[in-house]
Amino acid sequence: MTLSELYRYADAQRIPVDAFPLGRTEALSLLDSEGCCHIAIDPFRVRSAADEKTKLGHELGHCMTGAFYTVASPCDVRARHENRADKWEIELLIGREALENAVASGHTEVWDLAEYFGVTEELMKKAILWYREGRLS
Repeated sequence: MTLSELYRYADAQRIPVDAFPLGRTEALSLLDSEGCCHIAIDPFRVRSAADEKTKLGHELGHCMTGAFYTVASPCDVRARHENRADKWEIELLIGREALENAVASGHTEVWDLAEYFGVTEELMKKAILWYREGRLS
């Protein structure tokens, strides 16, 4: 899935994505009082198209799984919601079969796989761990 396709996916799900300076955070998703999800990405904190795609995919993961928490939430609750968003993103952007096919066709380095899927190396490392060991870290 390309970055443009991911934005179209958000649009089809009726999830607005806005560019907004966010200060300390790079991207966020939230539910409004009517239960609708909104995403903001700080355009000044996006380092590359792969970074933007990874940020958008993660925030969509929060929206699509309902994985939200408050700043006052305990760390274990936050980690659970972050992991749920990461897993959703990995399965959408880097499916197990697609990853296996990429490796079979010679893409064996993390940086090469990240480039192939158009995501960050950090997300690719999580995907490999998720599919190989059932964990994200």
